[in-house]
Amino acid sequence: MRSLLYITSALVVMALAYWAYSENYKTQASLDRVEELQHEIGQMQEQLAVLRAEWAYLNRPDRLRDLAELNYDRLGLLPLAPEQFGRVDQVVYPDEDLPEITETFDVFGEIEQ
Repeated sequence: MRSLLYITSALVVMALAYWAYSENYKTQASLDRVEELQHEIGQMQEQLAVLRAEWAYLNRPDRLRDLAELNYDRLGLLPLAPEQFGRVDQVVYPDEDLPEITETFDVFGEIEQ
């Protein structure tokens, strides 16, 4: 009876050792993956910082003003000026009541009554 208990105990210890060994390797693999992901995140943050800097550089007001002046003939853009901006209370909003629709148009553009 004791030998059966010893053998069972030895098998349980071996099974637990195998389980701990496999869990250790899974943990090491997970930690390696986390390190890779953190490295990728760092690279992407650097790329994002570069893109934001480029965006800020390309959207400089003096550069946009020069482009608007150079392409005025093709685009008709005017340079921004402070007097072009207004306050919110100066905005005219449409009336709440819309006029009643009395005429309809068919597909060919003829007026129907």
